[in-house]
Amino acid sequence: MWKYYAILSAVFAALTTIFAKIGLKNVDSNLATAIRTCVIILLLWGIVIFSDSVGGIKNLTKENWLFLILSAVATGFSWLFYFKALQIGAASRVASIDKLSIVFTLILSFLILREPFSWKLIVGVALIVGGSLFILMDK
Repeated sequence: MWKYYAILSAVFAALTTIFAKIGLKNVDSNLATAIRTCVIILLLWGIVIFSDSVGGIKNLTKENWLFLILSAVATGFSWLFYFKALQIGAASRVASIDKLSIVFTLILSFLILREPFSWKLIVGVALIVGGSLFILMDK
């Protein structure tokens, strides 16, 4: 089931890029990111309340809070840099280079989470890096 969610995530990430590129016309990228974030906050809290998940907040540990906050800070910086790049670069190129996050995630998952690498994963990472470098060299 996780694969279906991952595919849906990729589809909505693609829509995010296209909609953002159109919405960034004559708008400061930081302002656009803040507006986007406010909408996301309202949407997600609506979902949490509607799905009756609010009660789970009392079960969060200090470690949960720490890593969720760190994740939020990393997400915020990612969005700020992404929107700035998207404002001045082509959506197709920005999104392609942004997918290097896959490579960084795989490396960090190996180093921090001790997740194993397979030869297929290494080949896939090499292809992503090669593709990103190929795109970077395109003027």
